Amino acid sequence: MTLTIYLAGQIHDDWRDEIISLSKEKGLEFNFVSPQTDHDQSDAIGEKILGEQPGDYYRDDAASDINNFRTAVWMEKADIVIALFGEDYRQWNTAMDATTAINKGKPLIIIRPESLIHSLKELSNKANVTVENVQQAIAVLEYLYA
Repeated sequence: MTLTIYLAGQIHDDWRDEIISLSKEKGLEFNFVSPQTDHDQSDAIGEKILGEQPGDYYRDDAASDINNFRTAVWMEKADIVIALFGEDYRQWNTAMDATTAINKGKPLIIIRPESLIHSLKELSNKANVTVENVQQAIAVLEYLYA
């Protein structure tokens, strides 16, 4: 059985590739899904589908409708959610996705650095597992098959 893992979090670096690569190295077979990781495509998808919008507010609103649709579909299909909180970016979407996973009863692994322990304490308390790095998250996944 191949489990589907939704990788929630910022889209500005390659942390997803690291998780996928480490999983393959360990011989773990998962189907990974995520929000749109091409930032420009994510921002432009509303106008691409619905046509030019009358201003930035409407452009963002149209894109968020379609991006939220994507997230809803992939989150529903996911067996596990991994939400990465980093130091460098605002984390509103990550917090929203982690909360959605909790509310849907999806098993949730939160990855967050030590510096965010205090600011994420309530969310971490609701997650199934909270770790500090990608390697620890992979070890949790590996334990599924031990």
